[in-house]
Amino acid sequence: MDIIRIILSVLLPPLGVFLQVGLGLHFWLNIVLTLLGYFPGLIHAIYIIAKK
Repeated sequence: MDIIRIILSVLLPPLGVFLQVGLGLHFWLNIVLTLLGYFPGLIHAIYIIAKK
């Protein structure tokens, strides 16, 4: 299941974080990071998925 979340995170980083942690702090932080730049949001999403 983590592979699917990582693939979704490459396409849309907040979606992968949402599937992992729900509507928490990390989800909103990832939205902000993705708006500031795609790569910070992507790195954060993969980190959150790999950490859990």
